[in-house]
Amino acid sequence: MTGQIRNSVYAVLFCASCAALFGGQTRTWTQGDFNDFEKGVIKNLSVRSDGVVTLAPRSKEWSDTSAMYLWSLARDSKGNLYAGGGTGAKLYRIGTDGKNRVLAELDGLEIHAVAVDSKDRVYAATAPDGKVYRVSANGKADVFYDPHAKYIWALAFDRNDDLFVATGDQGELHRVAPDGKGKVFFRCDETHVRSLALDSQGNLIVGTEPGGLVLRISAAGEGFVLYQMPKREVTAVLVGRDGMIYASGVGTRSPSGPAVPAAPAPAPAAAAVNPAQPAPRQPAPALPLTTAPVNITGGSDVYSIDPSGSPRRVWTNTRDVVYALALDSSGHLLLGSGNRGHIYRVESPTLYTAVMTLPSTQVTAFQPGADGRLYAATGNVGKIYEISPEPETEGTLESDVFDAGVFTRWGRLSFDVVSNGGKVSVQTRSGNLDQPQKNWSPWSNATSDPKGDRITSPPSRFLQWKATLAVAGVRSPELSSVEVAYLPKNLEPHVDRIETTPFNYRFPAQLSVTPVQTMSLPPLVTESARTENTEPAAPPSTVSTVTPAMQSAKGFIGARWMAADPNGDSMVYSIEIRGKAEKEWKLLKDKVPEKYFSWDSTAFPDGEYRIRVTASDTPSNPPAEALTGHLESDPFVIDNTPPQITGLTATRNAGKLDVRWHAADALNTIEKAEYSLDGGDWTLAAPTTGLSDSLALDYNLAVAAGPGEHTVAVRVADAYSNQSADKTVIQ
Repeated sequence: MTGQIRNSVYAVLFCASCAALFGGQTRTWTQGDFNDFEKGVIKNLSVRSDGVVTLAPRSKEWSDTSAMYLWSLARDSKGNLYAGGGTGAKLYRIGTDGKNRVLAELDGLEIHAVAVDSKDRVYAATAPDGKVYRVSANGKADVFYDPHAKYIWALAFDRNDDLFVATGDQGELHRVAPDGKGKVFFRCDETHVRSLALDSQGNLIVGTEPGGLVLRISAAGEGFVLYQMPKREVTAVLVGRDGMIYASGVGTRSPSGPAVPAAPAPAPAAAAVNPAQPAPRQPAPALPLTTAPVNITGGSDVYSIDPSGSPRRVWTNTRDVVYALALDSSGHLLLGSGNRGHIYRVESPTLYTAVMTLPSTQVTAFQPGADGRLYAATGNVGKIYEISPEPETEGTLESDVFDAGVFTRWGRLSFDVVSNGGKVSVQTRSGNLDQPQKNWSPWSNATSDPKGDRITSPPSRFLQWKATLAVAGVRSPELSSVEVAYLPKNLEPHVDRIETTPFNYRFPAQLSVTPVQTMSLPPLVTESARTENTEPAAPPSTVSTVTPAMQSAKGFIGARWMAADPNGDSMVYSIEIRGKAEKEWKLLKDKVPEKYFSWDSTAFPDGEYRIRVTASDTPSNPPAEALTGHLESDPFVIDNTPPQITGLTATRNAGKLDVRWHAADALNTIEKAEYSLDGGDWTLAAPTTGLSDSLALDYNLAVAAGPGEHTVAVRVADAYSNQSADKTVIQ
């Protein structure tokens, strides 16, 4: 307690001493949607897709089988669980006390399906080259049925204790009588029958791969495609108490898959599947039988198909792979997924909840238990968890670390809650490292008033909050958002680069309604990143300057610049000018909101100048706390005086005119020279050196001309388009 008091006193004194460092507008950091909360560290909490956080259902590790992964769960009438997986085809029996033992060890690499009949006899299917074993209570295992298939994916009993066996790579469904005699009941044009369930009328609901089909197969063996999913593999199917069918699909389906209608329709020949007709076989894909997370592209979709046959997508995710489906005690659909160990609950077609995250990588199977409990099997590693309908008594959410960008003063923290008789409290901690594990302040005292309280964590660059939810009755409190007010230390803006624009063009003062000659400039970008040596700065508010097209305007010159404010403040600029021999800056324009400016240079004598651009964050800060930063441009020349033409002569020489002149400019190179004979077109003239690269150039031309009087006109222009002309007459 003494340490906490000392830290609080330090924080108060420090804030008082540095209050003058902070200015500008108060900002807020708000977290209130699913993506915000998902980035945090969640313990015993559920997060709904609309951003509501509640206590998760109570869960605990029920049994650790020591297997690398489990694929299937079944339960007998006495409450014992049976689990199978791999590696190694071991069948585990888990008693009502959670203790497990290996009931049988079968031939094969894994057990992918387990089922229990009405007499509590246990059946397990192995893969590859799968067989169905019946295992007695003492662990004696006998081959019950051999479908002569490479894979057995699912087992299910009907009310007559006939066992249905879903296989691959022949895409067959076998029916086996209680005496172990069986045969192919249904054959489809798919490589694998991947999932299996029965509805209340005794129809079989199956999911396939690679076409992603969901089929209904009657007791007479007549098949009808209910839906072709956009995904390749239907990993699980489930029939609800109201007859609603649910199916999960994963993977990207090949466009060359079976041509089956994408929506239910009256049974045309193309949609019905004939059990008597053998189908052409595709090579079986290498479906993984490994302990590694499955890398399946395309994410997962979950669809519902109502009793009328209408399909609807109720959930989708681009990252998670759905392996298992179940209903909770309230009838909501649960999804077991990998490879992050998430269990989701579908509240409606537009709303879902990330219920919990189990420590194992994949949630592979569900099994309902007594009193609304649910058991979940996992992979990586193979454990069984018990999930109760009651909420956890307490849960926490540590937010992700907020980076204010610069040293920051923290203000009031507030949050939106619905207590439901429970309690929500929030704490904060702060530091100047991006990881909170080391050298951060301790967690502050918790506040439970939703209106909030001032944060006592010391000023710093980084902040984190932790919310604790506690239940007092049967309903969980609800947290929907957390808001933090903060005020960064005001840092001066900086001007990073200045570029003068071409002479004789100006930036438009307003939109023009008449066509004018324009010139567009490319974006101005920084040549190197700016580094701050004293304070960690936030990214600049802008990384490039895009300026409007310039308009032709004789005598105008302009500049554009890059500037940024570490706090992201709004800025205005002042532009000043100074001649080469001058000592003081003269103001051209103040409070310019744009990052560009042009002015009439004819008011300035010819010569070399610089401009200085000063950025101010005044629009976002009180005047006493506003800061500035400036930069001087490279030297540039103002030149409004045309070059001089001297020594212009024209003499006759063998039927031609020998035309000579000299051109000179005080500041700029002679860029162009032309001549005209007797008022004709202007013709480009080259200097005697061949290059227009000097302040002074000589010209000597031989111009064809007949006898009689002729007028020769010449004109020259410098780099700033200042132009002069002269003429001579020869008799």
